[in-house]
Amino acid sequence: MGRQHITDPAAPDHTTTTNAPGRWRVVDIVVASVLAVAAGLVFVFWNIASNPITAPLEAVVPGLQALAGGGWLFAGVLVALVIRKPGAALFGEMVAATVSALVGNQWGVLTIEFGLVQGLGAELIFALFLYRRWNLPVAIAAGAFAGLAMGVNEVILWYPDATTAFKAIYTASGVVSGAVIAGVGSWFMVKGLAKTGALSRFASGRVMLSRKPE
Repeated sequence: MGRQHITDPAAPDHTTTTNAPGRWRVVDIVVASVLAVAAGLVFVFWNIASNPITAPLEAVVPGLQALAGGGWLFAGVLVALVIRKPGAALFGEMVAATVSALVGNQWGVLTIEFGLVQGLGAELIFALFLYRRWNLPVAIAAGAFAGLAMGVNEVILWYPDATTAFKAIYTASGVVSGAVIAGVGSWFMVKGLAKTGALSRFASGRVMLSRKPE
């Protein structure tokens, strides 16, 4: 995508969500896919890099290892904040999880189930606001709910016989991590992308630069 097409002031504006809130353009699909694949490669890195972080956390207080979970939760929030269309959070998390599974990790195809659950968690928050609110508080809520979905899912899968205290700590840690890493982190990533001009064809890029409240 040439820069002249991104910044061309004469290009028609079809990015306003009020005109076609559910319609994905070709550029939406392409950009969402690129972002999700890039996030999937981050997932691959985090699959390994998180181990030196989770082990000490678990040793201090069992369950705190879920504080690293946000590294696998940001794809859905990031893609949704950029594309601003129904299904974007689920799409982003699912594609990223699929990339991680295809490259190879210790969870195999179950990684795709993780992506489905976590993506739905974030998607539900954006749907709750009727896909009309894309500000920082909503991003934090989406990240937190993705973290909640992750925590509950993994407690059921990996720790069904754990104590109630462990399950509560693990789930709460997932919520905190999702809110901070996936929520706050993704919002600032979008803000940074907007400053480069890369999102000028999207409402997200223009709003971020205008600093108008959402």
